[in-house]
Amino acid sequence: MARHLACLTFDFDAVSFWILRGMTTPTPISRGEFGTVGAERILDLLAHRGITTTWFIPGHTVHTYPELCRRVHAEGHEIGHHGYLHETSATLSRPAEEDVLVRGLAAIRDVIGVTARGYRSPSWDLSPHTVDLLVAHGFAYDTSMVAHDTQPYRARRGDVFPTDGPARFGAATTLIEMPVSWSLSDYQHFEYTNVLPGLRASSGVLENWVDDFRYMARSEDWGVLTYTFHPQAIGRGHRMLFLERLIDALAELGATFVRMDAAAREFDARAPYGD
Repeated sequence: MARHLACLTFDFDAVSFWILRGMTTPTPISRGEFGTVGAERILDLLAHRGITTTWFIPGHTVHTYPELCRRVHAEGHEIGHHGYLHETSATLSRPAEEDVLVRGLAAIRDVIGVTARGYRSPSWDLSPHTVDLLVAHGFAYDTSMVAHDTQPYRARRGDVFPTDGPARFGAATTLIEMPVSWSLSDYQHFEYTNVLPGLRASSGVLENWVDDFRYMARSEDWGVLTYTFHPQAIGRGHRMLFLERLIDALAELGATFVRMDAAAREFDARAPYGD
């Protein structure tokens, strides 16, 4: 029987994104603060629709907005790791990257009372050490890479990419990769920065996002499509209506909405490590 999963995921960066970039004047900070407004609107909508989702939350957000982060967990949503101050893994030394992992895990555990088993790298860029560190710290899955659009796969360690010969791909690990796509992330379409034009009308984005699911449902017996949202982007009024329309359209196409940890477990049962 065909089964097609939709994972709605939310990167609750709040003010951490702007602080890391040294943008601490009132206006950029207020952009991050609006993320708390968006988060509350999103939680109300998800509760009304009876959908559970996955939220990737930096440790800084957990410490700054503990009650709101506890609400996310209390309403049945998964809490994933998203750095401490939204640090990009690829820019860090191995000791610094591990320190960020440990600090983020501690924040989630101490404030919310759960252990994160999913990881999303801020800026979706991993270092040569990330996979080994995630395995060592007990993560079940990562969701930062783009080698497929609807099929999870095993993250590798030890890839080598010489300039004078073919690529040498390393060994698969126990870590499940739940692939993402910039085309299915709201921030690239909607938010204005000095490198992103953003501010697109939501109608064309909705058509693309629904068609991606329609294609998966037509061409594959089983698959997962991951949508990435940022409360400070999707939380604006017309975009909240976009989110409502997306949920309705996917439901009409037969989507099963699941948390990312559940989708990863389903993949693991279908394709056990080592098979």
